[in-house]
Formats: sequence, structure tokens, C-alpha cells
Amino acid sequence: MGSHHRRLVPPGFNRGASAALCVLSAAAALGAVQAGPAAAAPSDDTRAEVDRLYEEAERATEAFNKADERAGTLREQVGAAQDRIARQQERVNTMRDALGSLAGAQYRAGGVDPSLILLLSEDPAGYLDRAAALDRISAHHAGELKDLQRALRDLAQEREETTGRLKRLEKSRSAVAEHKRTVEHKLAKARRLLNSLPAEERAEYDRVSRAGGTHRSDPAGAAAPSARAAAAIAAARAAVGRPYVWGANGPHGFDCSGLMQWSYAQAGVGLPRTSQAQRYAGRHVPLSEAQPGDLVLYREDASHVGMYAGNGQVIHAPYPGAPVRYDPVGMMPVSAVTRV
Repeated sequence: MGSHHRRLVPPGFNRGASAALCVLSAAAALGAVQAGPAAAAPSDDTRAEVDRLYEEAERATEAFNKADERAGTLREQVGAAQDRIARQQERVNTMRDALGSLAGAQYRAGGVDPSLILLLSEDPAGYLDRAAALDRISAHHAGELKDLQRALRDLAQEREETTGRLKRLEKSRSAVAEHKRTVEHKLAKARRLLNSLPAEERAEYDRVSRAGGTHRSDPAGAAAPSARAAAAIAAARAAVGRPYVWGANGPHGFDCSGLMQWSYAQAGVGLPRTSQAQRYAGRHVPLSEAQPGDLVLYREDASHVGMYAGNGQVIHAPYPGAPVRYDPVGMMPVSAVTRV
């Protein structure tokens, strides 16, 4: 559904990880008075610029959450690879020790099997190939040496792949830092603009941005479509009043997608971290058929998300300074409704 009126309320943010910042509703949805046809006053322009900055910060936050999620995945992959490398190195060392003990015993007996010179070679694979060509390796030793050769190759490959992951991780960390700087810059600029407004207008902006966020409304007959949706909406309702925290996914603070992820986690359901990914976490239903627990995505780029609570309202984490609360479902243009 569309919302073509000027919003008086800024959007919120996502994590760092999580997901999108939450914007507040349009002036009409909040009962604010629209400006007349006359040219906009400077303060109107200032509020419009603040809204624009919050919206841009939401999108930058979404990018931050994606990069942060990617960095987290790479960190896990690197950690697992390093564990595998350590185990493989231990196996190689054990194999070398066993062959070394055999070489020592043969030396004390008056000779060393030529194949065991492998242990002294800087190029074990090359020595193995040469020795095999000379038919100087017993069948038993050949098997042991080939096992060692394969282990050394596996180890080298794992190290090479891990080096690549580490490079990608460093790039991902740089992207996270860049997106974070972008968000912080736009937030700081928005705050400076708000502070430039006269005290009465700042108070009005603050009052409107927090309207409708304290009550609960459970319409008769509005039931969640599943047990997990019922558990998720119950968790979201319990989170009402908790603070918006940039990049957080609970339990003490949330950004938009972080609240959705945490709420469904309480129902035993794993959601993606970003609002754009959450858009495809289930099947789409018409807004007219929305039920409690459904995810409501806003804007074409799905840069904001809330949870339908019934009675034409959503629960969402708006933006820094505004706690988790209820707002009209039509506070912004809805791009999708997803039933998890």
C-alpha cells in the first residue's frame, strides 16, 4: 500500500549487524496536519531533510548488516579451517615420527631403507616419485609414504584455501567499517539538523515520532496462522518498550530486523539477519490477509521490517531514541507481507 504524504518521523536502524533502521510513520497516519499548498517553510525543509537522511541511513545499515553477516560466516569458516589444519598437521607429524622411528631402527641394524630418506628430503613428493621409478621402495613402505604424500598435499591445499578466506575476511571487515561510517555520518547530520530547529518544533517532532507506541491492541478473533507465529508475536509484544540499539538482535535492545530475528528465535525458527533476506523467509500473502506474526516489509528495497500485530498495527524497532513499539501498518509504503 502506498503512503504519499510527507512523513514527520525518522526511520530506524539495523545492526551490525542486523538489519534495517525503523522509520516512523507518515504525518497522516499519525494524525499530523499536512502543510498547505504554499511554499514550504525552512523548518519543513529541515524536517524533510532529516527524514531523507534517516532513510538513507537505513539503507546503509542494511548494507552494514549484510557485510557483517558475511564477515561472521567467514570468521567461522576460517576458525574451522584452522582447526582442520591443526589436526592434519598433527597427523603428518605422527606419520613422520613413525617413519623416523623405523629409519632409526634400520640405521642401528646397519642400513637404512632408501625410501626412508624421504624423511630428510625437502621435497618428499619428488623423492617418492624418484624412488618409485627406481623400484627401491617396498610395498609396505610405499603405502605409508603415499599416505604421507597425500596428507602433505591436503595440508598445503587447506592452508592455501584458508589464506584466501582470510583475504576475503579482511575485505569484508573493511566493508563493514565503511558502511558503519556512512551510517554514523548520516545520523550525526540528522541530529545536527534536528538540533537546529526551534525548541517547540523539536518537541513536536519528538512527540509525533513517539505517538501510538505505548498501547497494546489484541483484536478479537485475530489469531496467528501457526503455533510458531503465535510464539513469535508473543515475544515481540514482550519486547515493546525495550530500546532501539543499532546493530542489535536482543534480548535487551534491537534494530528492525534484529527484533524479527530474535522474536522468531524464541519460537525455534531461524530467520536471516537482514530485512531484505527476511522478505523471502516464507510465502507472501496480501496485506489484506495479514495475520499476527507476519513480517511486513517496507519500501521497494525492503529496507525496513515490522511484525503484524493485528488491528492494523505492527510492532517494530523504530530508530535510536525510540523504543520498540506499535505503529500503524501503513506508516510507510508496504512492499511485501511474508508469512514465516
